Amino acid sequence: MAVVYISLGANIGDKRNNMITAVALLSERVGSILALSDLYETTPWGFVSENNFLNAALMMETTLSPYEILALTQEIERDMGRSQKSEGEYHDRVIDIDILMYDDWVIDTPLLTLPHPLMHQRSFVLGPLSEIAHTCIHPVLNRSIGELYLALPTNNSQANS
Repeated sequence: MAVVYISLGANIGDKRNNMITAVALLSERVGSILALSDLYETTPWGFVSENNFLNAALMMETTLSPYEILALTQEIERDMGRSQKSEGEYHDRVIDIDILMYDDWVIDTPLLTLPHPLMHQRSFVLGPLSEIAHTCIHPVLNRSIGELYLALPTNNSQANS
């Protein structure tokens, strides 16, 4: 069994329900949920929108490979109505599911990069992740998630929902 950390975000539609649905589908298709953070309301990162996000992180146990998880998370996004992935340009979304870390694996391929290459720069990722994996060590930066979160210059994670 492997431990995988996943980030969730939604900023259009019924955001809270979208998050609940995504968690349920991940539980059905990927593996057992070991921990789930609170929901965090955050401002958009990388683009301008009037719609704030709800973000969360979860820790799962799975027998699937990172590539199988990637295929399933993309399928879940499509099933929930997400029509396009961000290809260098961010936009509003019904749901966004990102694999953050898979055990202590380091993968760098055109299809998948683990740990997630921007996670250490994003308070909307590190805030929820720190709640459930504060002492977990980032396998490339060799610092705990809690340390990375506290090292961010600004914290755009606002009130928990």
